[in-house]
Amino acid sequence: MSKVKYYYDPDTLSYRKIESKKSKRYRNIALFFIGALLFGIFGLILLLNTDVINTPRELSLQRELKNYELQFELLDKKMEQIEEVLANIEDRDNNIYRLYFEANPIPEEQRKAGFGGINRYKSLEGFNNSEMVIATTKRLDVIKKQMTIQSKSLDEITKLAEEKEKLLAAIPAIQPVNNEDLTRMASGYGWRSDPFTKARKMHYGMDFTAPRGTPIYASGDGVITRADNNSSGYGKHIRINHSYGYMSLYAHLSKYNVKKGQKVKRGDLIGFVGNTGRSEAPHLHYEVWKDKNRINPINFYYGSLSAVEFQNMLKYANQENQSLD
Repeated sequence: MSKVKYYYDPDTLSYRKIESKKSKRYRNIALFFIGALLFGIFGLILLLNTDVINTPRELSLQRELKNYELQFELLDKKMEQIEEVLANIEDRDNNIYRLYFEANPIPEEQRKAGFGGINRYKSLEGFNNSEMVIATTKRLDVIKKQMTIQSKSLDEITKLAEEKEKLLAAIPAIQPVNNEDLTRMASGYGWRSDPFTKARKMHYGMDFTAPRGTPIYASGDGVITRADNNSSGYGKHIRINHSYGYMSLYAHLSKYNVKKGQKVKRGDLIGFVGNTGRSEAPHLHYEVWKDKNRINPINFYYGSLSAVEFQNMLKYANQENQSLD
């Protein structure tokens, strides 16, 4: 029951009942509702723009955002580790691998060059964390490019290593007759007395005296280009093309164990010592050619002789005696 209000009337010296008008009552009610509505709207705006009260959806999004930030931190640390490992590989690549195989090092500016031209990251702009996302994407792109360059470099090193291995296998690096089968090292490379004319002439190979039928071995990998008796003075002889400009020749053989076009490996049995052609006694005349020029074979025995054996051979090879062919 609503309270009854009175006011004092001085004219009648009595209290009179206040009669409220309906229009005023309705106005007050309207003002109350308008004020309440405005207060509610203001309160709602305030709550939506502060962290005082969050909806379950907002709380879920906040947790998700914190998780993304944590993942970015972990990704940043992983990229730092990758960059350190990659820098170490690049350093070894330039200063060990490429240096060993005589390849030019890759410049630092080429390895870590950025990307010019159009803006590659325009689609990542306009977000709250755009700077962080763009910076991370750029780092990943640079790392990806570095890895591509390094991968190509290692492919090149692999090819160079294979070629180096082939070259080392191809070089005529062993003595063609075993030491235990030798009678003696009869004559070396240089000016020698001709056994038939007694004149002093250039001897372009080394003569290994051994009994007839002593095995002769290929001094390096290659292909047999000749195994015949059609070259003046050499008698039955074999020529091996080792590639890389190297060729070896084995003369005065008694018989062959290979034929033209056959591939041989270092140490393969290719023929036997004889006395055919322009020869004074059973022996092997051995020559090494490089780029079509005959060179001293004494420099190519590192694959089969000890230091002492090499010194002894060097001593006999330098004696200006009579050759056997």
